[in-house]
Amino acid sequence: MTFKKTFAATAALLIAGTAAFADGHSMKNPMVGGAEMFADKNIVENAVNSADHTTLVAAVKAAGLVDTLMGEGPFTVFAPTNDAFAMLQAGTVETLLKPENKAALQKVLTCHVVAANAMSDAIGKMIADDDGKHAVPTVGGCTLQAYMDGDNIVLEDERGRKATVTIADVKQSNGVIHVIDTVLLPKM
Repeated sequence: MTFKKTFAATAALLIAGTAAFADGHSMKNPMVGGAEMFADKNIVENAVNSADHTTLVAAVKAAGLVDTLMGEGPFTVFAPTNDAFAMLQAGTVETLLKPENKAALQKVLTCHVVAANAMSDAIGKMIADDDGKHAVPTVGGCTLQAYMDGDNIVLEDERGRKATVTIADVKQSNGVIHVIDTVLLPKM
């Protein structure tokens, strides 16, 4: 093989390899909060880039849960947006972020986390298999009820608050994120 043919073949392999890496790096995840989400990054590494999740990121840091959510998992995180936190009663977020309320904040946040990698199609199948409503136990000890509203997955917390999944199946290296429009709260 001549140098030109070898160089051309090598260049073609590099270009194909670069395209495959780019495809594998993003894994065609949806954009969240104006940021690209990478399937080869963990939940925290991706969440910090979302402009829609700055409150959630601040809460995860204040609760001391960064290392946990960077861990191996798998985790399914139902991630409330900044707007979802803003819908809470005035002063709630500020109160929860205080160091003396760390345990309460941890409880709220871990009620958004499931110890599994549950993609939306699997959740939909569990809902269908359970006659329209599926109990979802969280790592925080809360039990959410999942059901369908048309094509949308809805989660109901122990207080009757309902959150709709607005962006589903954001793949992570240690699980999946589903963006939700309401903060879910534990029974207190």
